[in-house]
Amino acid sequence: MKKLHISLIIIMLSQFCQAQNSLDNEIYYRRPSLYSILISHTEQNEFATLIRGQFVNIPVPEKFNDHNLSVSVLTVDKKNAVNDTIAQDFVEKNHIASRMIAKWFNRDITTGKCNMDLIKHRGLYNATEFDKEVASKSVRGQAMLQDAGEDLINNTFLLINEVHYLDKSKISHVVGVSLAVLYAIAYFGATLAGSPPEKEPDLEGMYNLAATLKGFKVKIVTRLYQLEWDDDIANTFYSNYYCETPDAAKCQAFEQHRSDFKMKYIGKVTSKGNTTSYQGIKEEEPWMMVRKACQRAIDDNISDLQREYPIFRTRSPITEVSPVIKAPIGMKEGVEEGRQYEVLEAKEKNGKITYTRVGIVTPDPDMIWDNRFMAVEEEAEGADLGATSFMIVSGNGFYPGMLIREI
Repeated sequence: MKKLHISLIIIMLSQFCQAQNSLDNEIYYRRPSLYSILISHTEQNEFATLIRGQFVNIPVPEKFNDHNLSVSVLTVDKKNAVNDTIAQDFVEKNHIASRMIAKWFNRDITTGKCNMDLIKHRGLYNATEFDKEVASKSVRGQAMLQDAGEDLINNTFLLINEVHYLDKSKISHVVGVSLAVLYAIAYFGATLAGSPPEKEPDLEGMYNLAATLKGFKVKIVTRLYQLEWDDDIANTFYSNYYCETPDAAKCQAFEQHRSDFKMKYIGKVTSKGNTTSYQGIKEEEPWMMVRKACQRAIDDNISDLQREYPIFRTRSPITEVSPVIKAPIGMKEGVEEGRQYEVLEAKEKNGKITYTRVGIVTPDPDMIWDNRFMAVEEEAEGADLGATSFMIVSGNGFYPGMLIREI
């Protein structure tokens, strides 16, 4: 009962946050926030259009809060035109940092009016208690604001994904032929039934598209940035720009000082450009191959960035402890045999959350969840597990709601 009591105090901080012991129920926990942008190269012709169209359908990974802004695609004209300096210039000239901060505070661009609703929601704070403590300017209230800054706003990231289509020396014609035949049968069948389509299908075009997309390859360079937020920045924002009622002076001041807010460049990785299997792609939807190739490459890059840069590593909840420990992460997050994960217990004191390591676990090599995009459609091994099972390396007394993070 003591551990259950601790878990409720830690995780809840809002009446709806409770530790669950079933994969069917979500455990609420603090996630970092992510904004993802595509750099599209126009010289790739129809592939640029296909890539843009499918990129906007790629969701923010479940281990992050969606912090996307209105701009999701940046188009450039020349191949290999983007480098680290150009990417940084885009971030600075478009005041990305100030826009991400404005989203955190639900800032109204016309009046400057702000609120803490998003912070309370993502931080799992009890709304009434948060408002009361912050309004009273108590030590606890200041600790809550500092906690929100350290564990929420400071953990806001930007990914700039530069996608290049990799042409292939050999193109398989098998899929193209089967797709053309499928549409031909459907067309002539409809004609014989007395309800012909308005125009004949472009069988040659369908064949060429499907044949080209079979084994579609992309190389993606992903650049990672972190929103800068510390006590000095917070004090300046709260004193000079934050207002809960319309304030023309503070509104204008924020607009004039947007460039004072910064994104810190962390690093970059490049996907391996591996061939993606056509398995699981419906013949009538060959363009899904673009989505599959891009989404898997981006997921791989996120996993590589997390391994290389600890600040970007996410925490995931333990959802079951009996008969085995389970957590809803898998191959998409880079789970592999031999990796080790620390088990963290969250504790709240005076409005701040701290995380303490209480043990170490490692994936069961026979029970690693294949949660990559379209793994179910591929009928991939492990795609039906729903979570990865872990074996205990050290520690004990684990319970649902504890968090794990790769070491």
